[in-house]
Amino acid sequence: MTSAHGEPDDLGDLGDRLATWLEGLGLAAHLAAAGLPTFVRDDAGRAVWTDPRTGETLTRDQLAELDEVLHEEGTEPEHAVPVALVQVARRARLREQLLASPRHSYESLAQLRGTSVNAARFTVHKGASRHRLLVVDVDGQAVVPAFQLTPEGEVRRDLAPVLEPLLAAGTDPWRVWAWLTQPAALLGGLVPEQAAADPETADLVLHAAVRLAERGAARS
Repeated sequence: MTSAHGEPDDLGDLGDRLATWLEGLGLAAHLAAAGLPTFVRDDAGRAVWTDPRTGETLTRDQLAELDEVLHEEGTEPEHAVPVALVQVARRARLREQLLASPRHSYESLAQLRGTSVNAARFTVHKGASRHRLLVVDVDGQAVVPAFQLTPEGEVRRDLAPVLEPLLAAGTDPWRVWAWLTQPAALLGGLVPEQAAADPETADLVLHAAVRLAERGAARS
């Protein structure tokens, strides 16, 4: 038996090779999020891999299995990329980008609206329950992306009809945030939240939002 790299079945350094490969791809930090074994470097710099289910160090056979899983995409294993792990990393990078954009907490929204924090919290919960306000959970805290609000802190009238079908369908809030603020294929590369403000493209955005919501509901 040979490893996915096409080398003889000598697994003595396989853990180190896998770790170095993933570090080079910038994917090592995303192993846990993908439900895969993780590793740390010991005092000698060697990779020590851990099974996420048991907390035990991976055996040689488990490392060989992990090697095959990570290289199962494509016909040339030495050039393969762990696609599922890449997708997890891309989602993580997108979340970082979204969180770097303007957003509100209850406190900052209260200040913007000139109300109390309790009043702002009530407004957020009411808007979310009516599917007219996008709220994202970040480490147990409610975050309100600012793009959907007017300078006075009200939900944009042009965007509320677009939010409603997406949120009512149970679409993941992160996906809604990403779709509304990134160029969308369904709109020929237009950014939905921007196009919604243009009377010439507003109906197109609403139609695309309904289609996206229907596709999401069909998959669930």
